[in-house]
Formats: sequence, C-alpha cells, structure tokens
Amino acid sequence: MATLTLLQAVNDCLKTEMRRDANVVVLGEDVGKNGGVFRATEGLHAEFGADRVIDTPLAESGIIGAAIGMALYGLRPVPEIQFMDFIYPAFDQIVSEAAKLRYRSGGQFPCPMVIRTPYGGGIKGGHYHSQSSEAYFCHTPGLQVVIPSTPYDTKGLLASCIRGEDPVLFLEPKRVYRSVKGEVPEGEYTVPVGKLAIPRAGTQVTIVAWGSMTHIALEAAEKAQTEKGISCEVLDLRSLVPLDKPALLESVRKTGRVVVIGEAPRTGGYAGEISAIIAEEAIDSMEAPIVRVTGFDTPFPYTLEHAYMPNAGRVLKAIDTVLNF
Repeated sequence: MATLTLLQAVNDCLKTEMRRDANVVVLGEDVGKNGGVFRATEGLHAEFGADRVIDTPLAESGIIGAAIGMALYGLRPVPEIQFMDFIYPAFDQIVSEAAKLRYRSGGQFPCPMVIRTPYGGGIKGGHYHSQSSEAYFCHTPGLQVVIPSTPYDTKGLLASCIRGEDPVLFLEPKRVYRSVKGEVPEGEYTVPVGKLAIPRAGTQVTIVAWGSMTHIALEAAEKAQTEKGISCEVLDLRSLVPLDKPALLESVRKTGRVVVIGEAPRTGGYAGEISAIIAEEAIDSMEAPIVRVTGFDTPFPYTLEHAYMPNAGRVLKAIDTVLNF
C-alpha cells in the first residue's frame, strides 16, 4: 500500500473511479489543466481530457445546476466548489433541487452527484476561506453529508459516494489536507457511508468529533491518558447524514460522559444535534451533562484563529468538567 496525504487520496480516488466508470465526470473552477486550487484534480485533465474534466466559469450556481442536469441524464458528476465559503450562490440548487429530486419524482429520478468542497479553518484563510457550515446542509432531507478525517477513509468514502444514487456534500478538512498521512490501498475499495469509526477505544469519556477535529480529539485523549490516567473513547462520525446513531449511543451508554467537538459556531451547530440525540435517547446512562467544545458565535477571525478553533487544551478542560461533575 502507498502512503498518501488526504489530498492525494482524493486525487487517487477520482482517477480510480473515472477509470472504472466512463460516466464519472469532474467539473469546477480551474479543475482542468491547473489541477484545482489545492491540486486535488492534478493530472485528471491530461488523462481523461476536457470532455470529462471540465473547467467552468466562476459561477457556483451554474456549476451545481449543470451537475444536476448531468446526473439526471445518466452521468455521475463530481463538481468542485473551491472553498465551502463560496457554496452559497448554489444553495438553492443544492437544497431545493438536487436534494428533492428523488422525492418529487416519486423515486423515478435519483440525482447521483458528489459535491466536493474543502471546509474549515486552520490554514490562515480568514473569514472567507475558513467556514464550517455543515449544519445548514444536515438540515436538508435527501442530502447526505460526509466528512472524512484520514486518507484511507477519504478514498473509500468518496468512492462509495460516487457510486451512490443520491446527492452528497463531501466536505474535505483542508487543515489536514497535507499534514495527515496514512496507508491507502491501490485500486478500488469502498468505505460504507453511515458507519462511524472508533480510532481510540476507552471507558470513561466519549469524545465525538468529525473532520480535522478528530485529530484534536485524539491529541486530547492521549494527553488525558498520559497526564491524568483518564480513558477516553474517540468517535469519528465520518458521515453526519446518515448518522450512525446505534454506535454513538452504544459508546455513550458505556462511558456515561460525553464531550462533542465541532469547529463551527456554537449556536445551531451539529454538536447541538449530537447532544440532543444523546439527551433524548441515553439520558438514563449519563453521569454528567454533555459538554460542547466549538467555535464561537462570531465571524471566523484571521489573527485569532488559534483562539477560535477548538484545541487539545480546551478539550482537556471539558473532559475534567464531565468527570468532576
């Protein structure tokens, strides 16, 4: 197996799936000869040509609208939005059209498309290149929201999404695009959507995370063990919609204490949804209130990025809070 970065895993998956299925096409701003702003599509244009790797105008609504039409006519488009912060001009196309096509057609017309976009902070991108707005899309029935945290999961989950029959928002944590490496099998494989991973088992506290926050959770869990002898179980959700509720609740019932980490603003964030599910369905197992470690209800700051984003220190304080309740 090759050792790849998360970004290289994206590229490897796109090449693998395009070789496997001639109906897979890629479109977006600068995805062709330039290879994308992060080089996620590098080399695709040279191998598959301009008919399958399509450079588009700077018009997000047009990119997604064209992809919806492609999906309805039998293709499997993978449109790229350069940064999640720029996805909002296409919001209506995504939530009012793509997500509702299967329902409004009585199941006659699925919409197999995967919208790839880098999200989140950690690269000094300022408030227009650092947002984590996954909760907006989790609120939309008919749309899947998938967020990997490792190269292995990135390739396998992306392949599953491309082969699926429903629209997917595939969010790539750009903070760890190049900093996280791992073994990735060559050739085809899939990772099932809707199944969380447990990268670290534990018995005293459940830490729930996704995307780049999974690595913050693992760092905090290691410090809690080595510095304080606290055993933390880390859950990497991998997909927010569909959510692996059974595995989430199983861990919660085992530990009785929960910390949820999300880098989005606190109010209305997906960390609140996780907390509500646990409160509704596992309150009899809880030994302490759920604690959320999140971003703040402010625009994403440039100079104070390090203070805005959750870090291991903030998570350790939350672990102490639930244990000392």
